[in-house]
Amino acid sequence: MNLMCPARILLLPGDVQEAAVGERVAQVYAGTFEAAAGSRLAERLGARLTVVPELTQHPDQELQSIADLHRGETVVVLGVDLGLKLPAVVEHTGDGWTRVPTDNEVTLSAYEQAPEKFRDSIPTAPNDELIDLLAERVGPGARVLEIGSGTGRDAVELERRGFVVRRTDATQAFIEMMRADGHAVDRLNALTDDFGGPYDAVFADAVFLHFNRPDLAQVLRKAARAATVLAFSTREGKGEEWSDRNLDLPRHFVMWQEDALRELLTSTGWSVQKLDRGEGKFGMWFLVLATRA
Repeated sequence: MNLMCPARILLLPGDVQEAAVGERVAQVYAGTFEAAAGSRLAERLGARLTVVPELTQHPDQELQSIADLHRGETVVVLGVDLGLKLPAVVEHTGDGWTRVPTDNEVTLSAYEQAPEKFRDSIPTAPNDELIDLLAERVGPGARVLEIGSGTGRDAVELERRGFVVRRTDATQAFIEMMRADGHAVDRLNALTDDFGGPYDAVFADAVFLHFNRPDLAQVLRKAARAATVLAFSTREGKGEEWSDRNLDLPRHFVMWQEDALRELLTSTGWSVQKLDRGEGKFGMWFLVLATRA
């Protein structure tokens, strides 16, 4: 695709409290009424703030002017939503500004298109090792929020062991799959939705590997507000990758090193109780049990 917009523009709400900004930001722009929030954000990001009085009166023109000043750079703009759900990354297509799908949205789209193929590609058995970790801290009758229930295989085993599971997923195709199997399921996007609760534990098997590092930090903070115990699995490794294996559709994966993962958990309100390793089909996995600090 030929992008006419020379800059990557991240639109954030004017009352932004926590900004998931995972890359170097060249500058923060804000309308007059968002100047105070823009100042706080710019200081947090180590970027310069520019207040644009005309930003909300002439958003198309102002955004294009900002983009022309920042070729190949990323800038944050507060106070303009263009009728989009914020936060949003936008580009100019020639007919106007459009929202660029996030890495996570592209990944969710892959699951929406190929749920049966995914089910056929994974082991039929649940992740007993991760469930064993959870059972070390909470017993039968405990209320568990499962993030990213997927095909539902882990939830069945959790319930067999006596846990009360709230199945959730952000993918409608998986929701329909589990409902067809006779289970109650809620649609929940861990990045954008409130978790509800309180719960005794949050459980997430092979879900956090799809979240970029700033997004995962916010998810972990939300989990700490929702429950006192956390059990999850994620990939061990360096960097990030796109892969079309199994589904023949692109999915985004984020790998973690142990020290960085421990540091992230500590900074988001968790105390690591156990961090085990397991070998999977495409590499090593972390199996983590944490309690709210």
